[in-house]
Amino acid sequence: MNYRERFFNAMDQKPVDRVPVGFWHHFQGENWTGQRNIDSHIKYYKEVPLDFLKIMCDGYFEYPFSEKIEKASDWDRLRPLGKDCEYIRGQIERAKAINSIFRQDKVCLYNVFVPFTVIRHSTNSEMIMAHLKENPKGIHHAMRVIAEDTIDLIRGLMEEAQCDGLYLPLQGAEYGRFSKEEYDETAGPYDKLIYDLSNYYSDYNVSHMCAWAGDRNHLEYWKDVPVKCVNWAVSIEGMSLPQGRKFFGGKTCMGGFDSRSTGLLNIGTEEEIKKYTKKLIKEYGTTGLILGADCTIPEHIDTNHIRWVVEATEEYGA
Repeated sequence: MNYRERFFNAMDQKPVDRVPVGFWHHFQGENWTGQRNIDSHIKYYKEVPLDFLKIMCDGYFEYPFSEKIEKASDWDRLRPLGKDCEYIRGQIERAKAINSIFRQDKVCLYNVFVPFTVIRHSTNSEMIMAHLKENPKGIHHAMRVIAEDTIDLIRGLMEEAQCDGLYLPLQGAEYGRFSKEEYDETAGPYDKLIYDLSNYYSDYNVSHMCAWAGDRNHLEYWKDVPVKCVNWAVSIEGMSLPQGRKFFGGKTCMGGFDSRSTGLLNIGTEEEIKKYTKKLIKEYGTTGLILGADCTIPEHIDTNHIRWVVEATEEYGA
């Protein structure tokens, strides 16, 4: 079974010869943008025998607002950047360059943030919550603007760069931020818009429920998220992979490893990492499982640690 078959079978909950594995990290410093970021992706995925690629949107976390945002009323003046802007074209060209190297052998997913997450990365939580109270219509206008540009980004990633699917992080459900009703009114409509378009292009999208800065989420807000595969922070949310499979209605589950620098994946021995890998598989089973981490792993992790996970899946088999 090749890499692509193994990934698609896991997503479709069909038999696999071994459980597929995927880990990724940001490329910091001089590798954050441009050709160096592309080259860093290619180098990493050539060195480590992973079953699929997740391309990072490093350098594009902050949305370049068309207007300077200081006051709550400033949101009203935002306009879409347009499909030819560097924010969109740069990401499409990155995906196209990386995918052209690997697509024949491996599945390629690209990271796309939903509008609420984009606004959050581009300003700060305190400003967003204050401006939501003062000018909710302005924040909704801003998310519609960002959604319009995100739609153009997704179209380019899927049609031009020929990605196989998208990795779609969700935020905003941390304890103490929104009630379920508030979330559904504020972030929910724009989450749905982006997820619906993503599902129009591919059946192989992943929902990442981001435990932002170690904060727990109301996972029940996302219980019915419309994707085949879900990824959450097992080590932070206190929900194991088997528990998550039941909670999310039998969806394929991705994860299992603590992504933090203090986690087993980063500091464990070969024996410890292999033992834990096999434990995860034994508890969950081999069908509908993709091993990975809670979130991005440390950039300078010893890649042998990742190889040990892959080797353990090979030793465990089907």
